Amino acid sequence: MSLHLRATLAQRDFDVEIEVADGERVAVLGHTGSGKSTLLSILAGTLRPDSGRATLDDTVLFDLDDGRHRWLQPHARGISLLAQDALLFPHLSVLDNVAFGPRVKGVPRGEASQRAMHWLNEVGAAEFADRRPGPLSGGQAQRVAIARALAAEPRLLLLDEPMAALDVSVAPLLRRMLDRVLAGHSTMLVTHDLLDALLLSERIIVLDHGRVAESGPTEEVLQHPRTRFTARLAGLNLVRGSYAAGTVVAADDMQITGANRDGAAPADGAPAAAVFTPSSVSIHIEPPDGSPRNRFAVTLAELEPLGDLVRVRADDHHGHLLTADVTPRSVAELDLFPGRDVIYAVKAAAVTIYPL
Repeated sequence: MSLHLRATLAQRDFDVEIEVADGERVAVLGHTGSGKSTLLSILAGTLRPDSGRATLDDTVLFDLDDGRHRWLQPHARGISLLAQDALLFPHLSVLDNVAFGPRVKGVPRGEASQRAMHWLNEVGAAEFADRRPGPLSGGQAQRVAIARALAAEPRLLLLDEPMAALDVSVAPLLRRMLDRVLAGHSTMLVTHDLLDALLLSERIIVLDHGRVAESGPTEEVLQHPRTRFTARLAGLNLVRGSYAAGTVVAADDMQITGANRDGAAPADGAPAAAVFTPSSVSIHIEPPDGSPRNRFAVTLAELEPLGDLVRVRADDHHGHLLTADVTPRSVAELDLFPGRDVIYAVKAAAVTIYPL
């Protein structure tokens, strides 16, 4: 299975081209309104773009270029969409819910039931086969919904934040189960959760204002983000600008010095990014003495408990939202609070610079 999609929708300022290889698991990330739901709806066939073309293997899902009006109905696409809510049929048993997809395709009842039991076993929900969905917990119902989606044997499985509605104690178990049952299945996963992307995808596509902002192997994108959204999701600070002799110069003349990633220095004047972790940032009330070469005057915006640390978010008044991780003791000793003006300091050795 290989997917190629190119679609535009003027009303939503959406203009995207993507590909998914056979058996590939892709995570789609982006802030609210970036186009993630639009992408899934176009693929599922519930939203019609203004123009574009999409193919799934040799099947044309739609072709709306140059006045053509070719549009394959949702049920004929070989695509299953798993939403945040399980949306099980309340009047059917769990077994019949899962067997519904094969039955619609004309699979005989006995064979459809066997296929349904196979997937209920795979997701650890076989014990609920004879029950109605009503009494099931959120996690149990979502397992059944996953079995129902897979029993239809889709060529492409779309997952729309499958863990979003689940209790935090249930999500890790479901995530491990998905990692196992999705092996070898072509999957597109929309998520806001970093763990979902790390554990359930091989590649990440980041959407921003209806465009593909970055795309690449999961770990590469999260370790070396090219958008502020991805950097924040990965827990990193990112400053974009132009390169000049070991320094990234932002549009507001903010400068940050660091080391080139893998020794691949950008050309002078070329677009570049400087990335550093919140743990590498120290906070000072007065300008620090000593080695830090990078110092930024900021105003604290938010303090958030983060395990044994406190994540401190700050605004440098030039559009850069920078974070630092410090101990609760440091918060008390420095008397940190939202609205206080402080200085962030980062050693040059802790900053990675790479070309964009």
